[in-house]
Amino acid sequence: MSERDPSTLRSARWFAPDDQRSFGHRSRLKQMGYDTDDFRNKPVIGILNTWSEVNNCHTHFRDRAEEVKRGVWQAGGFPLEIPVMSLSESFMKPTSMYYRNLLALEVEETLRCYPIDGTVLMGGCDKTVPALIMGATSANVPSIFLPAGPMMKGCWRGEKLGSGTDMWRYWAEKQAGNLCDDGWNELEDSIARSPGHCMTMGTASTMTALAEALGLCLPGSTSIPAVHSTHARMASACGRQIVELAWDQVKPRTLLTEKAFHNAIVTDMALGGSTNAIIHLIAMAGRAGIKLSLDIFDEISQQVSVIANVRPSGDYVMEEFYDAGGILALLRQIESHLHLDCPTVNGKTLGENIAGAEVFDSDVIRPLDNPVSKAGGTFILRGNLSPDGCVIKPTAADTRLLQHKGPAAVFEDYADLKNRINDPQLALTADHIIVLQNAGPLGAPGIPEWGMLPIPTYLLEQGVRDMVRISDARMSGTSYGACVLHVSPESSIGGPLALVQDGDMIELDVKGRRLHLDVSEEELEDRKSRWKPRPERFSRGYGRLYADEITQAPEGCDFRFLHAGEDADEPDIY
Repeated sequence: MSERDPSTLRSARWFAPDDQRSFGHRSRLKQMGYDTDDFRNKPVIGILNTWSEVNNCHTHFRDRAEEVKRGVWQAGGFPLEIPVMSLSESFMKPTSMYYRNLLALEVEETLRCYPIDGTVLMGGCDKTVPALIMGATSANVPSIFLPAGPMMKGCWRGEKLGSGTDMWRYWAEKQAGNLCDDGWNELEDSIARSPGHCMTMGTASTMTALAEALGLCLPGSTSIPAVHSTHARMASACGRQIVELAWDQVKPRTLLTEKAFHNAIVTDMALGGSTNAIIHLIAMAGRAGIKLSLDIFDEISQQVSVIANVRPSGDYVMEEFYDAGGILALLRQIESHLHLDCPTVNGKTLGENIAGAEVFDSDVIRPLDNPVSKAGGTFILRGNLSPDGCVIKPTAADTRLLQHKGPAAVFEDYADLKNRINDPQLALTADHIIVLQNAGPLGAPGIPEWGMLPIPTYLLEQGVRDMVRISDARMSGTSYGACVLHVSPESSIGGPLALVQDGDMIELDVKGRRLHLDVSEEELEDRKSRWKPRPERFSRGYGRLYADEITQAPEGCDFRFLHAGEDADEPDIY
C-alpha cells in the first residue's frame, strides 16, 4: 500500500489544525473515551444506522453496526455510529414512501455537517435503500451500502410461506370462508420468523439487488439471509472496504453512471422486481444528474426475460435464491445484457465480480432459454387514461386479464373503497374494473401501497381471485394481481383518472402497452371543466413542504429542490 496523506482527508479540517476549534473537536472525542491515536490521521467512517424498535426488518442492526466497526478498526479507520431516521414499512402511516425524501435529506445533511470521510449505509426495509443512496449521492461522500438481508422462510402446517405474498393469498381465502380463525392466527405466528426484510421479491429484495447492480455493495452481499453468519462477516468486510474507499476518494457519483443504471434496470427485469423500483431508480438517478424515462424501462423489459423464479412471480423465496447462487449467479446469466466494465465499490468491475459465478439450482435461477417469463417484470402503459404513463407487473397477474375490457367501478378515495367495496348492491362482476382515485403522491398523500385493491367478498366466495384494478397508488412488491399502478398525472391534480365515472368502459391491452378510457374527448373536456380539486390538507410543517415540492411518479416522486444541481463549496471554516 502506498503512503497516504492524512491531510487530504475531509475530517482533517476538524481535527488536524493547532487551533482553538480543533482543540474543542479533539477534546470532545476524548470526553467520549477515545484516545488521540484512535482518530489521529485516520479516515472517519460514519456508520448510518437505521435500526429502531419500530423497524422489524432491522432488528439485527445493533449487532451488525458493531461488526462494521470491527472492520473499520481492522483497516485503520475510526468508526462513528450515527442513527438516522428509520423508515418502517410495517408501521409508518400513511406510508413510509411519504418520508423517503425526508430520510434522504437527513442523510445528505448528516454527511455534510459531520467530519466524515466515508460512510456505511445500513438499510434494507423498502424505502431505506433508495433514501440512503439518494442522500449519499447528493452529499457525494465515499459510500458503501450494507443490505439488511432477507428473513428466513416462513412455514405453516408444512407449507412454505413468503412474507406479504402469502398473507394476501390467505386473506383472500379467509374472506371467501375457506380459512378458519385458528388457521389465520397460526399464519400470523408463522410467516415472519427472523430478523431481515421480506424474503419474497418485494421492494426490499429488489432494491438491495439493484444497489449491488449499481456497484454500491460488496459482491453477492444482497442475497445473504439476515441471520447467516456470512452476513455478519460481510458487515465487517464493508467496514474494511469503506476505509479504502475513503482514502481513494471513490464517491457515489463516480459509480452511478448511465451504464450503471442500465445494469440496474436489466437486473430489475430479470428478477421480476417490484414495480416500486421504477420510481426509486428514477429518483436515485436524478440525484446523480441522470434522467431516466419510463420508456427506457419498457424498452429493456422487451429485451430481458424474467429468470428469477421467486414469489410473487415464481415459486421460491430469497433463502432458496441465495442457495441457488444468489444475485451473482443471476447477473452471470444475463451478462450479455450488462455493461460489464462498470466499476464497483470493491475496486473491480461488475464483470470481474460475476466471473465464475454458478447457478446451483436451475429451477430457482432459470437459464435464458427457459425463463419464468419471456418478457421483463414490468411493462409501461400509456393511453388517454394515463398519458404520462403507468405500470403493470404482468408476471404477477392472471393472464386472462392482460387484455380486458370492462365497466369501471369508481371509488373516490381509500376510505370510500374500504366502506363500499363489499356492498352487494354494487353488483360487481369479475369483468368490472375497480378504479381508485386520490391515492397518488399528493392525493393520498405519499402514493401508498393501496394499489392491490381488494376484491369484493361476495366475488371471492364465488372463486374470483383476480380482477383488473387501476389506481394512481403503488402496491407492495410482494403483492400480485392485474393491478395498473402509478397512473400519471394523478387524479388529485386533475389527471384523466379523476374524470372516470361508474360504468365507463376501460380497455387494458398489456401487450399493446395501452390503457384507454372509452369516453369521447368532448365528454372528457366537459367533465374536466366541472372538476374541482380537493382542499389543501396542510398549511405548515413537513406536509406543506411535501405538497409544494413533490414530483409525479414518472419523475421519481422526489422533491424538486433536491434534484441534482451545482453544490456550493463546503465552507473553509470549521
